[in-house]
Amino acid sequence: MVVAYVRVSTNKQDTDVQKMQILEYAQKEKLIIDRFIEVQQSAGKSFKKRKIDELKKLKKGDVLIVYELSRLGRSMFETMNFILDLSNKGIQFVFLKQLELSSFNNPHSKLLLSFYAYIAEVEKDFISQRTKAGLEKAKASGKILGRPFGVLSSMHDESKNIIQELLNKGMSMKSIWIYLGKKGTYSNFYLFCKSRKLHKRIENTTLI
Repeated sequence: MVVAYVRVSTNKQDTDVQKMQILEYAQKEKLIIDRFIEVQQSAGKSFKKRKIDELKKLKKGDVLIVYELSRLGRSMFETMNFILDLSNKGIQFVFLKQLELSSFNNPHSKLLLSFYAYIAEVEKDFISQRTKAGLEKAKASGKILGRPFGVLSSMHDESKNIIQELLNKGMSMKSIWIYLGKKGTYSNFYLFCKSRKLHKRIENTTLI
């Protein structure tokens, strides 16, 4: 069975260009396309929405034709893993824009695929290391990571205007916390004020 997979990111894009190129290739190689799988989803969507799950049902000896490599996955790492799985199952594939990776009538494709997979793995590790380095740098500079404190509702929200008014009058945060009845811990009160940007109008305010 010969299956052609066509994907565009939005309904404003047209699949006809990809289909025409695929049909021209099939005619040249004397292949008859049994099925077109057309998808209008961005690469960030799930396998199910992009109908990648349907491609996993292909069997040994089947041929998959795709306009270009990027149509199959959201990242090089994901795409190469998927292609290697197809290759290991004995499924042949054609990428019109990357014919050097196509296994159809190309005995050297597996070597190139392994090389591309290695590059994808290195790229993934590099991104991971760069992300970790960025987080460590942010921590070292005193930035608060993760979900900002106070984004959700807080017991202090109802007193927000009063807190700001007292801050404007020069009252310290700890004094305001005591004045409001010591609701919760002082640390949480301080973080609430910080997340609501209530502390910015007061100079030299510290957590004590």
